[in-house]
Amino acid sequence: MTSDTGAQIIDKAKQMGASMAGIANVELLKKSPSHEIIKKLGMEIDGINPYGEICDFDEIKWPAEARSALVIAVSHPEDKPELDWWDGLKGTIGNSELIRINRELSAWIEETFNIKTHKLSYFIEKGGIYLKDTAVLAGLGCIGKNNILVTPELGPRVRLRALLLEEDLTPAGPIDFDPCDGCEEFCRKACPQNAFEKIVISSAETGLASLPGRSGCYSRSTCLIQSSASSEDDEDSGIDENKMLNPAVDVEDIDKTKNYYESCRLCEFACPVES
Repeated sequence: MTSDTGAQIIDKAKQMGASMAGIANVELLKKSPSHEIIKKLGMEIDGINPYGEICDFDEIKWPAEARSALVIAVSHPEDKPELDWWDGLKGTIGNSELIRINRELSAWIEETFNIKTHKLSYFIEKGGIYLKDTAVLAGLGCIGKNNILVTPELGPRVRLRALLLEEDLTPAGPIDFDPCDGCEEFCRKACPQNAFEKIVISSAETGLASLPGRSGCYSRSTCLIQSSASSEDDEDSGIDENKMLNPAVDVEDIDKTKNYYESCRLCEFACPVES
């Protein structure tokens, strides 16, 4: 294995359609904030488990031989909302593109370097990992005060996917990047539900310094209220509010459908980091 194997893989990911890509070390990833928090609190990140009725998830299952994590990102600008439309069954159009890149990249890595790969679901409860933490350790950016990954090139307007590789590759991050330092918190001010209004998880509770929303002020359950409101704005959406949290099925091809669930992205759009 040559020293530039990771660089070749990252370049190939971009050739296949990824806007950004990076590599993280799995052992360091297991110790990242989100993975540590879920080990301590389970799915009840802020005292509420919105998935309690639809899955019995208890812990992340890491493949025993996984050594590195490859994370890819695709750009999701404001003028392409269709990439994030979700019908509850097929997933999103953007996710379908990420699945395609991951599938083709997995085959190329295994054929070119004889490295076994593990394609991951987007969903934690279906075998996924925390993609934002992975992206930070892979050098794509930092977690902003809006609790979203913020990248130097595309701001927070990206969507992520990952592969695990059974090979130790040189990590591409983290990087020295923090656009939130001194920022006026446009993202938090843009939230219609004030999801950052109060501390919902503390360092005393978790023993961790890095918390959701940086200071533990991000309320996932409050954010989901706005997601429900966003779907109700469209009278023709056809969305059943009681089913909106059902995990989407990962598929390789997505058909056109009349019924879409469109998420709230106001905190993304308010971020001044350029896309």
